[in-house]
Amino acid sequence: MVTDFVRYADDSQIYVASQRAGERVMQSITSFIEQHLKLGVNAEKSALAPALERTFLGFRFYRGRDETVKIGVAPEALRRVRERLRRLTSRTWGVSMQWRIKQINRFIVGWTAYFYIANPTKTFLRLDSWLRRRLRQIRWKEWKRPKTRYRSLRALGTPEQDARKWARSKKGYWRISRAATLHTALPNSYWQDTVGLKGFTETRHRLRER
Repeated sequence: MVTDFVRYADDSQIYVASQRAGERVMQSITSFIEQHLKLGVNAEKSALAPALERTFLGFRFYRGRDETVKIGVAPEALRRVRERLRRLTSRTWGVSMQWRIKQINRFIVGWTAYFYIANPTKTFLRLDSWLRRRLRQIRWKEWKRPKTRYRSLRALGTPEQDARKWARSKKGYWRISRAATLHTALPNSYWQDTVGLKGFTETRHRLRER
């Protein structure tokens, strides 16, 4: 005889074919847990709803263009990853870019290893784009003075006129980070090849190819 033993169980979801079946299963499962196992069921967290309206352990279900059901990253999980990246890319965090990238890479690899099965690809592309913009504003602050900004832009291939214009700019860091000139001076290849940033998209692709 095989006996299953669960010492601790938190979130779980049961999928059935209809609303009526869901109501029947919800009643029987609740009864079994409370009467047979002598455990309490949290009524506030328990719900009967379509799968597309629920999230589970950071994931969500959505219907693709081909009408098939796919797995995505839940909005709350995306909010949390951005919060973590905001801390790692804070302009007030006085660490070297090398150390910052090391910590960011560690987080990216761990987070993506959990969510790599999710779609769509644009979720990961958007995270990469947003992260690089955060890093560009940090680099801009590191250059500090107009002369340093001018020399740095020129060293990265920016035309002299554009380098002088942006070096004297009074715009805020976040606005500057979106400027085409800075984006060209610090392109995707700069962060990947020169600085060593491991992007979400690149890491996800590598994990899915295993």
